[in-house]
Amino acid sequence: MSTQVLGKQGSPARKNRLLSYLALFTSLGTLLCCALPSLLVLLGLGATVASFLSAVPCLVTLARHRAWVFTVSGVLIASNFVYVYRLSPRLKAQGQACLIEDGPTACDTATRVSRIALWVAAVIYAVGFFTAYLLVPIFFWG
Repeated sequence: MSTQVLGKQGSPARKNRLLSYLALFTSLGTLLCCALPSLLVLLGLGATVASFLSAVPCLVTLARHRAWVFTVSGVLIASNFVYVYRLSPRLKAQGQACLIEDGPTACDTATRVSRIALWVAAVIYAVGFFTAYLLVPIFFWG
């Protein structure tokens, strides 16, 4: 079944899934490196953050470069939105998005999975961005 959903190596459906999962992975990275520790400290759970960072010290490096992490994640998610909602329908209309032997159901399944992964990544990114950049100023203004 997975070969039907993905298509052959290098097909547009496979590239679409790869871009979706890459966007999801980077948005999870922004959540773990920047948003979750900020939220936990804001809630008074600084000891939890300290133990978490001692267990996974590479998150400190990501947090130091959070502007780059958020920028790369945002660009990947935005490019995935362009691909899923602009380029993929055009390719599908031209008959280039899915291979003939895959059938229409495989193409529809791949599109649905890609859109779900994309929206999950966008929500995680939005939560991470809100927590890392906007939550603390909102509390200080209020």
